[in-house]
Amino acid sequence: MKSYFSLVKFAHTIFALPFAFLSFFLAVKVRDSAIDWTVFLLVFLCMVFARSAAMAFNRYVDREIDARNQRTVTREIPAGVVSARAAFIFTSISAAAFILTTYYLNPLCFYLSPVALLVILGYSYTKRFTWLCHFVLGVGLGLAPVGAYIAVTGSFELLPVLYGIMVMLWVSGFDILYALQDAQFDRDQGLHSVPGRFGQQKAKRISAGLHVVCAVMLLIISWYQSSLIPSLGILHWIGALGFMGLLVWQHYLVKKYDLERIDKAFFETNGIASILFGMAVIADVLF
Repeated sequence: MKSYFSLVKFAHTIFALPFAFLSFFLAVKVRDSAIDWTVFLLVFLCMVFARSAAMAFNRYVDREIDARNQRTVTREIPAGVVSARAAFIFTSISAAAFILTTYYLNPLCFYLSPVALLVILGYSYTKRFTWLCHFVLGVGLGLAPVGAYIAVTGSFELLPVLYGIMVMLWVSGFDILYALQDAQFDRDQGLHSVPGRFGQQKAKRISAGLHVVCAVMLLIISWYQSSLIPSLGILHWIGALGFMGLLVWQHYLVKKYDLERIDKAFFETNGIASILFGMAVIADVLF
């Protein structure tokens, strides 16, 4: 079990999960409906199954690439801890569980579930032909707030789409920073990434630009959801400022320490930012 948790980087679920949860509670508040904890649990399960399928499939597809990269050679499949066949079976079970779970939410979630899987699984192939792969990953995680909102309302609305765009910009930006580690390897192997295509310094500027736009989107979203829910206080504004501050902090870490603190900038800073903002919005909605 520990090996499979490591295979799918279960802890990385923390990036998108708070946005799914805050979107769930926002949908409940906008519709002025009672909290359905069964739907909440199903949303949580959808997130777990979708994330597990995406990560296991990525490790399965990239197993030969990972075996050639000194940084990733110790991952579970190249190291022989989990077999390629087992990873593929795990992916299939997780994907089927995701679709089945959406069936118990509402028809629109169920009908859109294959589209969501196409995006999050298809991402694994994109770095073979385009440096826009980071943005595909961003779209995949940006589906979390959209899907959670639809789970409650059964329809598309503007607020979760705005959140989806914001998450896409945020994730794309920090994934570009993470890809700095493999810039030379990507060029040598004929793989595509922003650092591999534009070099490290331009990649850092592109990432910073994406996060500036992300911050602007976050301010727009905070204003818009205040207009939808007049009873909101200032907690979501505080969360937004904290989130933006942590965006600045991760770029400071990368600038000062280059790749030495990339794991801290990638996982710790973004994980804290997501949790902080998610808790602030949910607390504002509930209290």
